[in-house]
Amino acid sequence: MEAEEHYKEARKKGRKDYAARGPLLCLEEILKDEEIVANVELGVFEIPLKKIIGTYSHLRSVSFACNFMPIIEEKSEFRGKWIAVCNHHLEEGINHPIKVYEYLNYFYVIEGNKRVSVLEYFGAFSVTAEVIRMVPKKKEGDLTNNVYYEFLEFYHKTKINSIWFTKRHSFHKLINLIEKYNPELKIGDNIYQHFKNHSYDTFREVYLRMGGQKLPITTGDAFLEYVCLYGINDYMDTGELENRLKQLMKELVHFKEKNIELQTDNENESGGVITTISNLIGIPKKLKVAFVYARSIETSGWTYGHELGRKYVEEKLSGQITTKYIQHVPENGSDYEYIKLLAEEGNNVIFTTSPIFRNATLKCAMEYPEVKFFNCSDDRPYEHMSCYFGRVYEPRFLTGIIAGSMTKTNVIGYSATSPTSEVISAINSFALGAKIVNPYSEIKVAWTNEWNSHEKFTNVENLLRSNGCDIISNRNLKVARDETEKYGVYSMLCSFENDSIEPNKFLAAPIWNWGIYYEKILNNILNDTFKIIVDMFSSSPKLVNFWYGMSEGVVDIYYSKKYVPIPVQKLVEAMKKMLLSKEFSPFTGPICDNKGNLMVTEDEELTLEQIFNMDWFVDNVEVLN
Repeated sequence: MEAEEHYKEARKKGRKDYAARGPLLCLEEILKDEEIVANVELGVFEIPLKKIIGTYSHLRSVSFACNFMPIIEEKSEFRGKWIAVCNHHLEEGINHPIKVYEYLNYFYVIEGNKRVSVLEYFGAFSVTAEVIRMVPKKKEGDLTNNVYYEFLEFYHKTKINSIWFTKRHSFHKLINLIEKYNPELKIGDNIYQHFKNHSYDTFREVYLRMGGQKLPITTGDAFLEYVCLYGINDYMDTGELENRLKQLMKELVHFKEKNIELQTDNENESGGVITTISNLIGIPKKLKVAFVYARSIETSGWTYGHELGRKYVEEKLSGQITTKYIQHVPENGSDYEYIKLLAEEGNNVIFTTSPIFRNATLKCAMEYPEVKFFNCSDDRPYEHMSCYFGRVYEPRFLTGIIAGSMTKTNVIGYSATSPTSEVISAINSFALGAKIVNPYSEIKVAWTNEWNSHEKFTNVENLLRSNGCDIISNRNLKVARDETEKYGVYSMLCSFENDSIEPNKFLAAPIWNWGIYYEKILNNILNDTFKIIVDMFSSSPKLVNFWYGMSEGVVDIYYSKKYVPIPVQKLVEAMKKMLLSKEFSPFTGPICDNKGNLMVTEDEELTLEQIFNMDWFVDNVEVLN
């Protein structure tokens, strides 16, 4: 085909794309309201054509469609120049670098638009370019901008620019994983380039060959999900990678899934639960159920509470199930081997009772699809693995009422694990409970960034006390109090006198009834009628997260009848009844966040989905670290 014919074909493609999407993106237009704080010359290197998404000037943008194909009429000077570039490419190849701006990890052409157009037409993968980085001003709350600044740190360290994520903190996670990577390097090799060439690029090739580009995520997103489960390998076996990706890609479809069904009320259990247990059709009459504990039953209140649940359900479903448990399961990469062994032993249902086991559980769930896995966490649910947790924000609201009523300084502390949506909703609910009885109350939050470390909770407690807190919520206890041991409660709402190191009063705590949770889930699996109904729900696009609360009997509140004043007790009981009957929600407006924004209008009530995905703090909350 002559170059003239190539132009006609390219223009045909361009006109079709122009009708659908309009002209090529113009960086001049994009930057109208942006403040650029730096231009950085990065040098000359290969860039992928798919990341060249526009041109710099408006004049050039109207010459091309979004796919970089020409749209100018055939009898024009532009046509002659395009054809000349096409001939040069066919005879010698395009080897002179183009010049581009990089902005938010995409490229916009300054010089060489026709070269890019010709290369795009012939399906080239990359082009050599002189790159100038345009760095925008950092903007808090802007997701793309924040991810870009994380990318800048990553690039400064690795000089890799071909990886991009759609979620915050992903670059930090990847760097941490690479630093644990220990490949065999030749003299002069760079660990980061070695990682890209032998791990990331291999993954990318197989992933795209299997249709990964059709998923609503970046290749970087998919790669991070993969290596969080399987680690970074020096040389990936493509056959094994393909087998793993067949299962993982079923999960990646839901990477940005908003359509998650929160299983709450008893009357709604059938549909949601059944969709998650379809892989148990044909289960034996007696289920073998295993529980995985991170800590010991004797020393961990969290483990002890789940053990009470195991004993409860074993008694309630006697003759229908057998149970076993393993404790002291390491909270590191070897947890996978323990969970895998339970699957190979023939257990039909496996409950892993800590969010620390999330990755190992999902990994096993993809390898043993005939087994049903449940992970106790507020994480998003998966095709292969369900998650279960409680609406603990409900009893936290009630403990907030107690704290707000009894504080003398109006400064209340809250020691928290990490800023997940579940933890944030609990903090906010606690703060709103305090505010409803004490409009002057302030909630100081400090993070442990560890789910069950007494030492870190002690450090956080010292920080909160130094900031004037006379009451601390979720204060970790070395041993359970006599009055709460039966619930497995090892953390409480505590008050302090003056400069005392130890609390003088143990006031209240949310409590968990895990046995009721396990009974609900296992009863649905044992119920023969689900075999008929499962077909009705097999096409449901929803993933299911089990999120039971006070009305289902899964969470409740304990408070001291000795130390909590009787008028406060009466208020707590009245509010509890309203929560149980759903006459009241802690998240009823007006509610402002701690930056002054109105988040919930007057009389508006947040939905369960909004609470489940909460990522902001109410106005009387201050985060200290």
